[in-house]
Amino acid sequence: MTAVLLPSGLEELWALWEQHPTAMPYAGGTDLLVRLRKGLAQAPALICLERLKELQCIEERGPELFLGALCTHQELLEHPLLRGRLPVLAQALAVLGSPPIRHMGTLGGNLATASPAGDTLPPLYVLGAEVELCSPAGVRRLSLTDFIRGPGQVTLGPREIVGGVWVAPPSDSVRQHFEKVGLRKALAIAVVSLAALIDLTPQGVVRGARLAWGSLGPTVVRSPRAEQALLGGRLRLPELRAAADIVADEAAPIDDLRATAAYRREVAGNLLLRLAQYGGG
Repeated sequence: MTAVLLPSGLEELWALWEQHPTAMPYAGGTDLLVRLRKGLAQAPALICLERLKELQCIEERGPELFLGALCTHQELLEHPLLRGRLPVLAQALAVLGSPPIRHMGTLGGNLATASPAGDTLPPLYVLGAEVELCSPAGVRRLSLTDFIRGPGQVTLGPREIVGGVWVAPPSDSVRQHFEKVGLRKALAIAVVSLAALIDLTPQGVVRGARLAWGSLGPTVVRSPRAEQALLGGRLRLPELRAAADIVADEAAPIDDLRATAAYRREVAGNLLLRLAQYGGG
């Protein structure tokens, strides 16, 4: 039987990990426990992090928001700070998994799993999020783009865990949008998803654009060329189609059981057209 250790704070976590160096930490367990049952992972001991209260906060700290790694998706989704300041992330959380998954799964787990289809990842990419990493040696911050190296591959040192995420909320002039296409309405893994931040002048001219797609490559995919193509124009269908053509030309997705590469390229471009709702075109 696998032993499960339950530290009540970070200091106790480091002490237990010292005593059980091969133990595997987990939070909600929505990914790890499934892999253990299927024999896809092995752990002589597990360290459950759910009692680490210091990593369960959602707070405004100066110009940034800190989102604790152990906050569940549902806790984040219901929090007024996140819904008011980071609607692009709230939109992604609202379609993540199912109600039981949202009540169990955590933000830190979604990041550490580093799935190309992870729903929180495109919003956090466009928001320029930084990941806080905790270890017995202290705390460090790393950009999300440096933290995620590939499918299931993240930058974690020995005895280091995800402590939380730092995000600077966009200004009120920025339109925030997330949408994903799946094969069903619930429990859908994204075939393609898009997160977008579009900064508009009072006249509706695009002065800033950040775009990120999920399920379009081994990690989240950005397109600086498509972003540049939108600058100085309006969110009308002709301008959006031109940017969509760039994305479809640049993208190099794979064929899998959920979709062909050609379909993914088409959907990735078409999702951009949905931004016309913010420009009246």
